Amino acid sequence: MRRPLLISALAVACVCAVGASAGSADRSAGSIARAWAIKVIIPGQPSVGTRELDAPADAVAFDGAFSYPTDGSIVSASSVTTSVTATSGAQANAGATSQVTTLSLFKGDIVASAVTGEAHTSAGGASASGDIGATGLSNLVVLGQPVTPTANQQITLAGWGYAIALEQKSQRVDQPTPGQHNVVTALDVFLTADHGGLPAQSEIQIGYAEANAQASEAAPLPNAPSTPTGAKPKGPGANGLSPVLSKPQKETPPLDPVGYVFPVYGASSYSDTYGGLRGDVSGGWHHGDDIFAPLGAPVLAIAHGTVFSVGWERLGGWRLWLRDDKGWEYYYAHLSAYTPLAVDGAVVSAGDVLGFVGNTGDAQGTPYHLHFEVHPVGLLGLGYDGAVDPTTYLDSWKHLQDVRFETIAGWSPANALPAPKAGAILLQSSDISSATGLDPESLRRATAPTSQEGEGGLLLPQAQPSK
Repeated sequence: MRRPLLISALAVACVCAVGASAGSADRSAGSIARAWAIKVIIPGQPSVGTRELDAPADAVAFDGAFSYPTDGSIVSASSVTTSVTATSGAQANAGATSQVTTLSLFKGDIVASAVTGEAHTSAGGASASGDIGATGLSNLVVLGQPVTPTANQQITLAGWGYAIALEQKSQRVDQPTPGQHNVVTALDVFLTADHGGLPAQSEIQIGYAEANAQASEAAPLPNAPSTPTGAKPKGPGANGLSPVLSKPQKETPPLDPVGYVFPVYGASSYSDTYGGLRGDVSGGWHHGDDIFAPLGAPVLAIAHGTVFSVGWERLGGWRLWLRDDKGWEYYYAHLSAYTPLAVDGAVVSAGDVLGFVGNTGDAQGTPYHLHFEVHPVGLLGLGYDGAVDPTTYLDSWKHLQDVRFETIAGWSPANALPAPKAGAILLQSSDISSATGLDPESLRRATAPTSQEGEGGLLLPQAQPSK
């Protein structure tokens, strides 16, 4: 009697996908894991054996010796250990392990010093994979003959049965989401005739592990609040000032600073300019703060979250949005360039480098800076005007002292050692011909970084789209 395999969402999906339209392949996704160290299956009777563990509830069991029956004439082991783990989501993972030491079957017909069954699977939005970890049989001896087993090796057991060593199966699907299903039994013994107190058609499983990971459908990316290209003041009034079409928010909802970092790495400066009059943006007022820094200073993800709305915008220039795990959204504008992490749907961590400070969009010709906005989740319904004053948040966030420079070749702080990896690009050129030894400060002034555009200063950004 063969064991009942776990009916997983993955296996069901493989069957349903045949002849089904792409739009109808709707299935539940997630992760499951199952393991047991020893199971004896007798036709017409309940199975007996060690504890079975199942996840998603992670579990570990350390059990002592096992004997069946009590004299150990069919199965005996000095110890057994099992564990399972599973996590579901857009990135799903599952793992199962079972271990047996000092195994003996049928009073020594089959012995092994250690038996391990192990299976792991992982699935994400783009792919799925799996492995059988440390699955193995140590010092296996069958009917007095040492055996060095290979995967799915069948071993004849005289005239009473056969065994399959390192039995393993795997299954993978790619649609509608990637999934991987791995099953392993380190030693599977089948009786074709009565033997050692068990009837024919009995089965003994040693070291069973099963893992199934199925990625869930990625949550749809949020839509950015109305961009700063909305209704703008028509012109100055009698007092010479542009009219204000909406009002800045007066409240700043609380936000625990733990897990958040300042959005610019290195030397920078800012002041509270939220709510200041602006004649070229929606509402007629400044929706954030400007953080001034040298061209090319790394721009960081302020928290773990999802990147979206990456690309060119007429006023913001090269810009992007970040939604954190609380649902708050953050606007980064006037970048000079992006890193490979700056793509729609990318999941990033606090401190990941998303781009570099610049002055693109309507900031061209102004000192290099990052325009930064905070949009609390409770005010997203107000659209772009749901931005709140970011100053108190910026004041509370940690300034990182280190970033991974190998991922941002082309920028490094002054006097940084070691130098960036080969392939760094030139960001600044200086003419030192005017420096003189009579003035020790002249060389420093000639080579110092500047936050201004201009000949002899930092290089100008590349050409920007016309729209």
